Amino acid sequence: MEASQHTIKNSWNEWAETWYLRYRTDEAISKIISNPASAFHPATYSLIREAFPSLQGKRVCVPSSGDNHAVYAFHLLGAQVTSCDISEKQIANSAAIARKHGWEIEFFVNDTMQLGSVADDTYDLVYTSNGVHVWIHDLNAMYRNIHRILRADGCSVMFDVHPFMRPFSGEAGALAVVNPYDNTGPFGDVPTYKWRVQDFVNAMASSGFRLAKMEEMYAEDGSFWVDDSDDNAKQPSQAELDSYCDWKSHPIAALPQWLSMRIVK
Repeated sequence: MEASQHTIKNSWNEWAETWYLRYRTDEAISKIISNPASAFHPATYSLIREAFPSLQGKRVCVPSSGDNHAVYAFHLLGAQVTSCDISEKQIANSAAIARKHGWEIEFFVNDTMQLGSVADDTYDLVYTSNGVHVWIHDLNAMYRNIHRILRADGCSVMFDVHPFMRPFSGEAGALAVVNPYDNTGPFGDVPTYKWRVQDFVNAMASSGFRLAKMEEMYAEDGSFWVDDSDDNAKQPSQAELDSYCDWKSHPIAALPQWLSMRIVK
């Protein structure tokens, strides 16, 4: 594993025990148990359901599984699920929650650009959620391996921040450009990347995928614009949150905030 991947792995092992604890609370897990669909943006959930009206017995792999909320949701919806993440602590913590609830889920410590523990031609669906692509330095390798592990006619669904958001600071109420759209990175000591729409589509196409459907979505509420990693930050009022979704007072809200695609092998 190259040096940058070691840095990312070590950072996520640290974050797993600090600010990421909020995603493992009983309250967070109970919400998924009571309503598995809540783990997905409604438009993304529709993309999944269009391909699989029933997930009962389907094989699903979730690379870069992070908080594993989607993993738990797929299991509760009847799928046989494999969770993969580069962070041993993320996987260990998520596996502990699964054991606590008696959920039979397969967990692997795997780099999404390799998926070395995952067998070829095995899965009906591969799903990646928000925050995956920013850590991927080789999109072609990622999508080649997603293609490899899918069965014939299997599909992959991605959900992530829309690349149109990447040039901007993301600060609520501001319209500040901090990065040209075509400057993809890496950025920072823990390297991240800001991929364009063409980078996604070209990696998918070169890996043998066909684009079945794409959705460009707006934030469901103003919390999209709030950085929840700082516990000491002043929380906005409901009126402020509502204003963040009004493009007349918050111009960047005129652009789509989320992107979701379903691609077919």
